[in-house]
Amino acid sequence: MQIAILLYDRFTALDAVGPYEILGRLPGAEVVFTGVAAGPVRSDLGSLVLTVERPLAEVTAPDLLLIPGGPGTEALLADRAVLEWLRAADAATSWTTSVCSGSLLLAAAGLLAGRRATSHWAVLDQLAALGAVPCDERVVFDGKYATAAGVSAGIDLALHLAGRIAGDRTAEAIQLVVEYDPRPPYDAGSVATAAPELVASLRASGLVVTGG
Repeated sequence: MQIAILLYDRFTALDAVGPYEILGRLPGAEVVFTGVAAGPVRSDLGSLVLTVERPLAEVTAPDLLLIPGGPGTEALLADRAVLEWLRAADAATSWTTSVCSGSLLLAAAGLLAGRRATSHWAVLDQLAALGAVPCDERVVFDGKYATAAGVSAGIDLALHLAGRIAGDRTAEAIQLVVEYDPRPPYDAGSVATAAPELVASLRASGLVVTGG
């Protein structure tokens, strides 16, 4: 099973690496990092670099496609070559997925038209303008399309996919191996639980305008 993860300049690292850590442990999984050109790609925080192993032209029929989010998604929303590749790759997939603002790319490619989808809370309302049906949920499935909310939600998405692909027992085993048992010291992980003034200040700061 080939799992293709798209990399691009200023992607958010955990959007890609979190699902990679889970999905890469599936039996028979072959994970390939792909992008416009082979070579290093820098994440949004600048200090982490991942490597595009194979350019888009060489990844034509993945079984599972995963699009991470990040500030760099904005530059790709009108990138004809990337959007055409997304449509072509989607024709072959069993699962087409995204994390955070990666869902905006899927929607811009026309893949989420009329479908329920989620994204980072800061850009969730942009999905409607791109033809999708925004859902304020952590993970949303609509047919073979699966989208996750911001950043850390990609781990939840990957575990959901692991269960659907390889069964609950395998997914539980992977969860235990990576010891995914989150117990955060704060209850500010969503706009529903964070202090309203914190949400407002982050929106005003522009730090999360394009999600991540």
